[in-house]
Amino acid sequence: MERVELLGLPLDPVGMEEALARIQGFLKEEGTHQVVTLNPEIAVRAQEDRALRQAILEAELVTPDGVGILWAAKRLLGLELKERVTGVDLTLALLRRSPGIRVYLLGGRQGVAERAALEARRLGAEVVGYHHGYFQEEEGVVEEIRQKAPDLLLVGMGERQETFIHRHKAHLRAKVAMGVGGTLDVLAGEAKRPPAWAQRLGLEWLLRVGLDPKRWKRAPRLFRFAYMVLKEKR
Repeated sequence: MERVELLGLPLDPVGMEEALARIQGFLKEEGTHQVVTLNPEIAVRAQEDRALRQAILEAELVTPDGVGILWAAKRLLGLELKERVTGVDLTLALLRRSPGIRVYLLGGRQGVAERAALEARRLGAEVVGYHHGYFQEEEGVVEEIRQKAPDLLLVGMGERQETFIHRHKAHLRAKVAMGVGGTLDVLAGEAKRPPAWAQRLGLEWLLRVGLDPKRWKRAPRLFRFAYMVLKEKR
């Protein structure tokens, strides 16, 4: 299906298999292709953050990450998306199905990317480099990534990740660059995914917000997203 517009943002109505096929195609092309996994929180932030909005508008692939995006697509567009394509699921599928894929991991606290690299290697990837996400000067990090020229750049830097990729897209020399949120923490064993039943029902975000006080400040964005959708419908 062709790209659609949701709350002023682009969305590719793909399932996991379609997303993987698109990315496999990107790996055979020149230039850096940005992948955004769009969730309600990002959609809300993009209404006021012009740099984030531009990054999403110019991304080569924008997947539906989050049950809220599926709900909004159905309510506003009458579009029945069959599944979420989350950052962690997409990352794990790529690593498992692409033996030898050259990966660079960027993000997390000191030591997280290094431990995540061990798991990525276990899953069959060739890790060409890694770096923590707590840095101020971006030029040195970008230069290191450029020299490594990975097939896949995984960026887990929270609210900075999409704009970091977009800002340096022309210089990264990565075939695919994807913002993956807390995926590096999952790979490193720092964080556990919610139970399978919660994943199937799309309730991961609810459990994460409810069980982690540090995430409580993000909850208002979820309510604002629902308000935006209902207002748009009216």
